[in-house]
Amino acid sequence: MMKTLFLQPPSFDGFDGGAGSRYQARREIRSFWFPTWLAQPAALIPGSKLIDAPPAGIGMAKVVEEAGRHELCVIHTSTPSFASDARVAAKLKEANPRLRIGLVGAKVAVQPRESLRDAPAVDFVARNEFDFTIKEIAEGRDYAEVDGISFRDGNGIIVDNKDRAILEDMDSLPFVSEVYKRDLRIEDYFIGYLKHPYVSLYTGRGCKSRCTFCLWPQTVGGHRYRVRSVEHVAAEVKLLQRLFPQMRELFFDDDTFTDNLPRAEAIARELGKLGVTWSCNAKANVPRETLKVLRDNGLRLLLVGYESGNQQILHNIKKGMRIEVAKKFTRDCHDLGIKIHGTFILGLPGETSETIRETIRFAKEINPHTLQVSLAAPYPGTFLHAQAVENGWLDASHAELIDEQGVQIAPLHYPHLSHTEIFDSVETFYRQFYLRVPKIAEIVGEMVTSPQMMKRRLREGVEFFQFLRERKQAA
Repeated sequence: MMKTLFLQPPSFDGFDGGAGSRYQARREIRSFWFPTWLAQPAALIPGSKLIDAPPAGIGMAKVVEEAGRHELCVIHTSTPSFASDARVAAKLKEANPRLRIGLVGAKVAVQPRESLRDAPAVDFVARNEFDFTIKEIAEGRDYAEVDGISFRDGNGIIVDNKDRAILEDMDSLPFVSEVYKRDLRIEDYFIGYLKHPYVSLYTGRGCKSRCTFCLWPQTVGGHRYRVRSVEHVAAEVKLLQRLFPQMRELFFDDDTFTDNLPRAEAIARELGKLGVTWSCNAKANVPRETLKVLRDNGLRLLLVGYESGNQQILHNIKKGMRIEVAKKFTRDCHDLGIKIHGTFILGLPGETSETIRETIRFAKEINPHTLQVSLAAPYPGTFLHAQAVENGWLDASHAELIDEQGVQIAPLHYPHLSHTEIFDSVETFYRQFYLRVPKIAEIVGEMVTSPQMMKRRLREGVEFFQFLRERKQAA
């Protein structure tokens, strides 16, 4: 077995580019997701090591030193971070010419040849699901025998092997918890709406929804929700409790954990027996009866993608959600005491100045506990990207999706709505939602009841307004 290093490289200060991150960018509040997609193959390879440089504050000198002790380095990359990651690969190869370097992630899944062309230090890229692909490479197999990769042959010619069959037996994957314990410090990972320290896991892959903008189902995970058994999940949660007694919350990072309601309820009942506080991604259509079962068994918060308050935009992006259903779901959550972190996207097809105002009104009406406002990001491989290119909504100058500091830009524009208008609307949204007397009172009340929350919210407030200042400078 080759001595293997899994790497999330150093990047922009505060850049959340890990595979668990939905939008690779710097956040309005410094946040980091667990690099679960890297930890999974790391768990398959004895003696491997995982370095997640940004949250750990690890610089290039230490990464180069560590890579010098390895034979294989697997780097997770993304469209926004690709240029930086290619430079990292070049430095590692220069320091250790015998090091084999591979790239994984949605970027190389849909642009394998372009990625190899633009990163000459890279030997191969692994397309789609790459867990067992990387294991086979680490075992020393000839590249020509490994399904699911594109690579340079001995003459420098790029070769595309056949696709790897999609993974059906999710229980065949080992637990990532032991890799977390071995290589990560969970206190380095924090999200504004989750208790700290938290830990995140996947209990399945894929999402049956067809949202045109969503990256992972269209590139790596697919549209079938393939799941681990309830027993397998419960066993790993028990292990987490032993390994991380300081864990205050568990987050299930499945694209939509509530896609399978009976299974979600069954897992919840197991978590209830264990006394775990937990949260998950959900669609805004979970029936009240299921919400009550989840709440009664430790559910604290749901991360819900509302995206827009305009029904036509939701139709345009194939969200499969009706505004009235979302409103009822949100009322049910409020009634049951389930917190909601709502996510919204500005600049989607059909957006106008009026629909932006409509979405802000909608957000204030349903009043999630917290929210995140993102800019529509047409990642290569998504329907939204193809649509934007075809209609001339995406300029080449905005194709990287972030600016020089790692802050998300507004890539899309329309004849009636400019980049600048869409970009500026994010700050307007945040200010109108949070700078309301009832919301301020809610946040202050939360701070008064907890010294830890007081310290945390004050820090986040400083970061938030600093972020807005940087956005203005970028604009």
